[in-house]
Amino acid sequence: MHPPPEFFSNASKQWSAWILLLAFAVSLLVGSLVRTETGFSARLSHLFLDSYLKYTANGAVAQNSVVVDIDDVSLSAVGQWPWPRYRIASLVQEIAAEKPAAIGLDILFSEPDRTSLKNIRESYKQDFGLDISFVGTPSGLADNDGYLGHVLSTVHHLVGARYFYFDHINKAEISASPEFKFSGKTDLLKLPDAPGILNNTYEISSRLKYSGFLNNQVDGDGMLRRVPLLIRHRGVIYPQLALATYMRSLGVNSAVIEEDGNGPAIRIGNRVIPISEDGYALLHFNGSPSLYPSVSAVDVLNGHFSAAQFKGKTVFIGSSAVALNDLHSTIVDRSFPGLKIMSVIVDDIANDSFVREPVWGHTVLFATCIAMGLLISIIFIYLREPLQLLLATITLIAVLVSISIYLFASFGVFLAPVAPLLVVMFLFVVFIISKFAIEKKQGYAWYKKLANAQQVTMASMAAVAETRDPETGAHIKRTQNYVKSIALRLRDTGHYTDILTKEFIDLLFVSAPLHDIGKVGVPDHILLKPGPLTAAEFEIMKKHPEYGKDIIYSTAEKIEGDNFLVIAGEIAFTHHEKWDGTGYPRGLSGQDIPLAGRIMAVADVYDALISRRCYKPAFTHEDSFRILRDARGKIFDPVVLDAFFSIETQIVEIATHYQDEVEPAVDIHHVVDEKESLVSASAIG
Repeated sequence: MHPPPEFFSNASKQWSAWILLLAFAVSLLVGSLVRTETGFSARLSHLFLDSYLKYTANGAVAQNSVVVDIDDVSLSAVGQWPWPRYRIASLVQEIAAEKPAAIGLDILFSEPDRTSLKNIRESYKQDFGLDISFVGTPSGLADNDGYLGHVLSTVHHLVGARYFYFDHINKAEISASPEFKFSGKTDLLKLPDAPGILNNTYEISSRLKYSGFLNNQVDGDGMLRRVPLLIRHRGVIYPQLALATYMRSLGVNSAVIEEDGNGPAIRIGNRVIPISEDGYALLHFNGSPSLYPSVSAVDVLNGHFSAAQFKGKTVFIGSSAVALNDLHSTIVDRSFPGLKIMSVIVDDIANDSFVREPVWGHTVLFATCIAMGLLISIIFIYLREPLQLLLATITLIAVLVSISIYLFASFGVFLAPVAPLLVVMFLFVVFIISKFAIEKKQGYAWYKKLANAQQVTMASMAAVAETRDPETGAHIKRTQNYVKSIALRLRDTGHYTDILTKEFIDLLFVSAPLHDIGKVGVPDHILLKPGPLTAAEFEIMKKHPEYGKDIIYSTAEKIEGDNFLVIAGEIAFTHHEKWDGTGYPRGLSGQDIPLAGRIMAVADVYDALISRRCYKPAFTHEDSFRILRDARGKIFDPVVLDAFFSIETQIVEIATHYQDEVEPAVDIHHVVDEKESLVSASAIG
């Protein structure tokens, strides 16, 4: 039986106010932390982002760029790294001859070429004091760095490399007049300002017309998802190598910083590149590295390529060789070559594929946290069933994630639903636990009231019986405690444990007073007769168990759910049955007699024996135990009787505590009951 819904109405307003207040506080707290994604929330955000990126990867082959890879095959065929600079120069010349849109050199030559004849001569002079010379060498090839610098200066749209330091300052110089200029709303940017720079050797850097930086920055989990496209050095903005090379492929040296509704963006002609305030762009991979075309450097040097592979395209020269360690962990490949990251950037620029992380995203997510807190609160206020609560919460989560996926797939906008989801899931758990605890507490209070109502019902019924039955109230108290003590002993010794639950024993205790309620149906001239009953009168008296059953069960029919009067009915109907089948009203025997009736029989007869009646004196405790022992296996269940005997001390304490205060009136029918129950009339006297 469950508490009626109206039982909780008094607490509903308090419950509603409590969950609304808690939801607002949690939503406010989580929402305020949206801007500082770290640790667990950052990992969850990455999980969503990586899933979206994989889901929306188009698997198309990049069409706008190609890489010339000094791969492991090239190193094996031509020689270990570093290659002589003249070989790099030859590689550049072969590519430039095919008229690419631009060439990006993803190699930084920060130290002089030790294979240069000029450097070899200087080393011999310094180490051995020998001034050697080389005969027949063209003057231009004596200095490999100078030669490479010369070749690079002849390629109009070639962009070299540089690297910015953030951990120390050096004295390296950079061109006083930047190769690329960025104008517009530069005040929107909060770019990192690099104090140091690493350039190519002077012989190379002084000949380069354009350069771009190689810096990359992985996320906290070691994954490369974002790349810096702009860095500030000494107050001047510089572009990343891929961005600079793309600009040269368009023949432009300038770009405009503007605001496109999602935040800062770089405009180059009709191309708009979304970036964050610190100049980072979020990459959108087509798929694995194989989707970004490459040509082995050894094939280029040997002429094993077609002009169409380079003509009109942006070409990057670099290395994916494992030993050079320019490999990055990405969502599509754990060893994505840094060289091909350049192609990813160019392809994203050309196809407007960069993922946008809008500056208004934090505000929207904060508002969403508040909204989710309100919605989950409304769900818990108006829905009661656990399944309804679960389904409504799952629906709320599904809608939230679906909106996030839709924004990403349709507009390239990433709003991580992590914070709102944390609000929903945290509040769901807290509300479920709180709801369970509160309802358990309220349910317990209701069941206490129900138990009190049960006791009142039984006490009222027992009071009706007492008005016509001269037994004392102390008799009722004693038999109540006897049956409970016997039941507990049976359970503790491993007997009838499937029946003797706590609930059963509690109901057995409150039901015991109704064992003789059927006597209200016995006529007064028989029930109160001062002398012996005739055989006919005794037959009428023997009907009181059936009267009791009918009275109790007629009341029980009006009660829904688990009926607490069932045990009372069993006691009233069967407490005069005997173990050997000679009892009444049905002549049941053995285990066919309900356990409640068997327990009541022992308690009732023992109390009748030790109680004084006008028709007999009170038997001593010892004599009563002897009489009961003689009836073991005949009148009483041996197991129940043995349990009774084993708690003799407790039985005596109960009998002493609840003694009769006044002398009871004559109870002629009990003379009959006791004589027939115990078989030996002489034992009673």
